[in-house]
Amino acid sequence: MSLRRTKLIDVQSVTGISTVGILTIGVTQTAGGVGIASTTYVRGVLMHNTGLSTATSSVYIYPSGTDSPVTGLANTEYRMLRVDLDSNETFFFESNYPIVLTGHDKIVVEVTQPSVLVGGSGIGSAVNFQILGDTDF
Repeated sequence: MSLRRTKLIDVQSVTGISTVGILTIGVTQTAGGVGIASTTYVRGVLMHNTGLSTATSSVYIYPSGTDSPVTGLANTEYRMLRVDLDSNETFFFESNYPIVLTGHDKIVVEVTQPSVLVGGSGIGSAVNFQILGDTDF
């Protein structure tokens, strides 16, 4: 096996209030046609709200064997990151130690309406996600 430092997936844009699975280990083709990873080391997540209003953006990691939502609300038990993003705001998360994904672990992202205290509808939001890390083939 060889370790490749690469972007794991191309930029994924999630529009409106939505929950989307964007990476499944052992299934999803990595960016640039590099191949399907057997082990993935997530080092960072980049999020940018290109929409017109504030939205809440979340990242979930579902372990192998658990059901991830195709649409609808994700299970907060697996939420790793949640942040309110104003229009045109960018957020970068970097783990001190890589998050290791194996088997059929999944990364799911979600865009929702922020709390009443923050304001914004989430509707008309478009959040771009980029997952950064390394893969073993």
